[in-house]
Amino acid sequence: MARGTAADRGRDRLRGPDSSLTIDTMRIGNVDLQGLARLAPMAGATNAPFRLVARECGSGLTTTEEMDAASVLFQTPHAVAATAYYPAERPLAMQLLGKKAEDLAEAAARCQAMGADIVDLNMGCPVPKITGKGKGAALMRDLPAAARILSAMRRAVRVPLTVKIRGGWDDTHLNAVEVARMAEAEGVDAITVHPRTRSQMFTGKAPWTIIAEVVDAVRIPVTGNGDVCSMADARRMVRETGCGSVMIGRGALGRPWVFDDTYDALPHAAQRAYRERVIARHVELIRAHCHERYALTQLKKHLSWYTEGLGHACKCRVEIFQARTADEVWETFQRYWTRAERESAPAFEAATATA
Repeated sequence: MARGTAADRGRDRLRGPDSSLTIDTMRIGNVDLQGLARLAPMAGATNAPFRLVARECGSGLTTTEEMDAASVLFQTPHAVAATAYYPAERPLAMQLLGKKAEDLAEAAARCQAMGADIVDLNMGCPVPKITGKGKGAALMRDLPAAARILSAMRRAVRVPLTVKIRGGWDDTHLNAVEVARMAEAEGVDAITVHPRTRSQMFTGKAPWTIIAEVVDAVRIPVTGNGDVCSMADARRMVRETGCGSVMIGRGALGRPWVFDDTYDALPHAAQRAYRERVIARHVELIRAHCHERYALTQLKKHLSWYTEGLGHACKCRVEIFQARTADEVWETFQRYWTRAERESAPAFEAATATA
């Protein structure tokens, strides 16, 4: 039976028997993921507190930030922190970075032992300090080596094995389809595709057609990633590419409620109350989970993202980064949050009265 085009399958996935919108689950190996969208791994951001907040907002899966296989094997402080998780996050994927098959296989087994429901190989990181060592997106330039790595990792773990790739190295080496077919042949259970090339980094528009080409090329589940900032964007990506789910990265920074499909329909006051609860919850988790110095760094980073759309946001961010204690950071943010509420209320009331 013909499979149809990727776009046809995407429209079918979002259309129920009565032609209304439905949200399917994606099955990766023996793991069922609920919901359409999930949080992407991001270095320095997707630690346990942020992952749990995203999960509570509706993310169907959480993934650790990338961890070098050697750091996992040597249990460096970074690896210990990155692999710490809340039981409520699960299902949880742990993402590995490296170029040596034996190290990655052993690290994958360690992740499985630590509770990972899925182990993911990073073949998409475009950062020069990573690719310069033959890791991340550099693996897309050496398919035989990548195949050996995936084969070794597949033998090392019983949990589902996934991979995250890019469109290719540059515009003259667009090999996402070739890499995806190789990964499927080596026993990978699912693939995530960020369609920009390594040379694009995070600039320009993400060419979603590459995601569709991968969907058409393999039979394992494909997740799309790139230029998704809302659930409306996520549904459009599924319709246009046929991918089974969507990964949201930068679009979730300072906006973890992006995973809640009901958020946009809420009244203005309810949206603000929702955001206030989520931010307070996130701050509470950071302060409880992180040691004092790291908590200060995380609070500055995440609260600065939460200022997006806030009145006097630039000035607020300056004061946040000048603060010396966690209490001072939180008090600064709350002061500007309250000020923005006072200043926006009269304008909102006037707009409502004339609507």
